[in-house]
Amino acid sequence: MGSPSGLATVQGRQPLFSFGLISDVQYADIPDGRSFHGVPRYYRHSILVLQRAVKEWNALQKHKFVMNFGDIVDGNCPKDQSLNAVKKVVDEFARFRGPVYHMIGNHCLYNLPRSKLLPILEIQSIDDGCAYYDFSPVPEYRFVVLDAFDISAVGWPKDHPRTLEALKFLRERNPNKDKNSPRGLVGLERRFLMFNGGIGKEQMEWLDRVLQDAMKLKQKVVVCCHVPLDPGATDYEALLWNYDEVMDVIHRYNCVKVCLGGHNHRDGYSIDSHGVHHRVFEAALECPPGRNAYGNVDVYDDQISLVGIDRIESIDMQF
Repeated sequence: MGSPSGLATVQGRQPLFSFGLISDVQYADIPDGRSFHGVPRYYRHSILVLQRAVKEWNALQKHKFVMNFGDIVDGNCPKDQSLNAVKKVVDEFARFRGPVYHMIGNHCLYNLPRSKLLPILEIQSIDDGCAYYDFSPVPEYRFVVLDAFDISAVGWPKDHPRTLEALKFLRERNPNKDKNSPRGLVGLERRFLMFNGGIGKEQMEWLDRVLQDAMKLKQKVVVCCHVPLDPGATDYEALLWNYDEVMDVIHRYNCVKVCLGGHNHRDGYSIDSHGVHHRVFEAALECPPGRNAYGNVDVYDDQISLVGIDRIESIDMQF
């Protein structure tokens, strides 16, 4: 079950480990703007949110690592500034006194190709420039980081097979000339937009192998993906193209307890039909000056407790 208050008691128990998280910084050295829906965006302030987060994470002296849920630089960043902007944000993350794990988002790929982006984020590619990987901070847990833009119309060369596959996929499902427009699409069809992406065959097979291994080792698994994996936790327009296929793999095993994501810019939470918790995070980008959006997470054997800061709500996810 999930407790929205984030106040479930864990008296007398120390967590197995703790970590920090933040999503959708989308920094750019440009004046404030608005989203397609008119939501204010504070491009220069967002890096200050990150700076305050890193300062707190270091002061707590308990986090084993930090997770960045993607989109560190905004697509509106002038392209002659993209490289320096990405490096500037990565340098702020590097001020954390411990490991930082990054995942790529669509705005990252609007700014830099994968060939430049992955080395800066220190993501070791398993498969032809893809950005999925896993790690175990303690023997009892494994984190699986997915590449939500494995099949995507952005980030790969224009003639790359993954680009061509993505464009064909969108042509068949979105009749609009502007493939970022959901006009005329109904319900879950509204996810078939160019700023989303999909998980390819090789990554799906890798995910299956990793979960099999986690089962053998009796590990609990946290799946991290920039684009959300459950319609109950996000707007349909910010849902992974083939979320259903990914969740079919996840549901084969009972080791995955929580799926975490960003991309939608608003807090979201659901528990799916198999009891997996899904939590989506508020964007640092949309914090007005002086406001914050990041989190501190305590991980126990039977629950994961998020202490949200300011605009991110706290929650206890029990399993």
